[in-house]
Amino acid sequence: MTISEAGYKFKSEPFRRSHAEGKAEGEAESVLKVLDARGLSVSDAMRGRILACTDQEQLDQWLVRAATAEHADHLFD
Repeated sequence: MTISEAGYKFKSEPFRRSHAEGKAEGEAESVLKVLDARGLSVSDAMRGRILACTDQEQLDQWLVRAATAEHADHLFD
């Protein structure tokens, strides 16, 4: 089997962990981009909390809330 073969799954735990962390980091950045695009002010503490989060489910919830929240701090309600 070659690396380019369709359906190949990486078996390495460090790779999977790194991939998950990268995905979480990208989603956290998306949350911040949505808040910024909507003109909502984000404190340094809030930005740090969002960027430090690695829980994909939590980040998904925040991303949805970022699209409709009246204030950035409503993300954490």
